[in-house]
Amino acid sequence: MNNLLRAVTEIPSGIIKASVNNIVHRSHISPICAVSPTAEITINNKTNVSIENYFRLRSGARIKVREGGILNIGRNVSLNYGCIIVCHEKIIIGSNVQFSPNVLVYDHDHDYKAKGGMKSMAFKTSPIKIGSNVWIGANSVILRGSVIGDNTVIGAGSIIKGEIPAGSIVIQKREEIIRQWNEYR
Repeated sequence: MNNLLRAVTEIPSGIIKASVNNIVHRSHISPICAVSPTAEITINNKTNVSIENYFRLRSGARIKVREGGILNIGRNVSLNYGCIIVCHEKIIIGSNVQFSPNVLVYDHDHDYKAKGGMKSMAFKTSPIKIGSNVWIGANSVILRGSVIGDNTVIGAGSIIKGEIPAGSIVIQKREEIIRQWNEYR
């Protein structure tokens, strides 16, 4: 029943959001998609956006393509709850890619050394490419300049910067230190 209710709300919402963005911004977003009414797709002027069939965007997920940005998303891509993609330069995502909840993808960093500092809103950008058949675990962050090869699994909580070869499994171990309160006195 829950899946039926989701389909009844997300499919019409996806058709409407895709159609509006296609008309207003001359995007190429397939209307064969499911977009939650609470998901956000923000496309600025002078962008190039292409999203293929069977795209899914769950509640609270956001896609923002800034002026001059290029975003290409392949077939059968799913962004789960709370995912955020912000594109200033170029992000390419292959087909059959699954984003677990709260995955963040940013092709830019604030340029705090720019004249005026953070107030100048200047950015350093580098393209991101995510291959096909990729699964990205919950709470992972994909940073500018990253390339993730096909058939790759990114473990939950990973921070990706750089190149991950095709056919990889990324597990970022963290040391857990537990101390008793009396050790700090």
